[in-house]
Amino acid sequence: MKLFVTGATGFTGSYTIPQLINAGHALKCLYRKESDRSLLGDFELEWVLGDLADREMLSEAMQGCDGLVNMASLGFGHAANIIRAAQEATLKRAIFISTTAIFTSLNAKSKSTRIEAEGLINASGLNFTILRPTMIYGSQRDRNISRLIQMIQKWPLIPVLGNGNFLQQPVYVDDVATAIKDVLGCELTFGKSYNIAGLEPLTYNQMIDHIARLLGKRIRKIHFPAGATVRLLSLMEKTGLRLPIKAEQVLRLNENKDFDIQNAQQDFHYQAHSFIDGIALELQQMRLKI
Repeated sequence: MKLFVTGATGFTGSYTIPQLINAGHALKCLYRKESDRSLLGDFELEWVLGDLADREMLSEAMQGCDGLVNMASLGFGHAANIIRAAQEATLKRAIFISTTAIFTSLNAKSKSTRIEAEGLINASGLNFTILRPTMIYGSQRDRNISRLIQMIQKWPLIPVLGNGNFLQQPVYVDDVATAIKDVLGCELTFGKSYNIAGLEPLTYNQMIDHIARLLGKRIRKIHFPAGATVRLLSLMEKTGLRLPIKAEQVLRLNENKDFDIQNAQQDFHYQAHSFIDGIALELQQMRLKI
């Protein structure tokens, strides 16, 4: 199958491309001028320079392809262009990567855009599957867990903004890549959406403890009240200061983010790493002692 791929040079894309190639698919990948394609330099890929805001370009670029793997974020309002181009190219298959962040109780800026995008996909008439990963981790390129690892590696005192008891369920990046590959040829997943998470939920406190134990570090967690922290950060954000963490991130940390993956396990035999096993692999990738 010849696939048109968006988001190929991103974190998840760099793990998904090898799996799609090994599965025998030919890939035509969209990239921007600022995209770093160096991590995919060893693969035979057809590249097309373009922008998701340009529907005519997308429609032309998708001609001759059989399917779409859209790993580019649905949070920027380009879903209508991508869907219309896929319809015009009469693609036989479409995979869209969304996020479990659509279930947040917070009024996040991109939440409504992502929900609207999923609505457009559901009404598209395409043979689609939507995959919604939780927070993706697995290498120093991830935006969250790698920072926590580096903090635990360097410091004996770890700040926790809140009580740290809310559930998290991060997903290992290779599990997301495998899910994308597996659902492509699985007709049972047509027209369905799946939450893609780690094997089991655990608290943020437990995540810290697992990482510290694997690193052989003795650490102490220092808890700060979530409410007071959010108020302080909100005031500082209004001044225009660039902060290492935002008030919204603190609020997200203090809500449960656990998800049932049973339907994914049943329909396409989804297999997920436990957090402890996934972190061990990330530490190896980061060349940290375990």
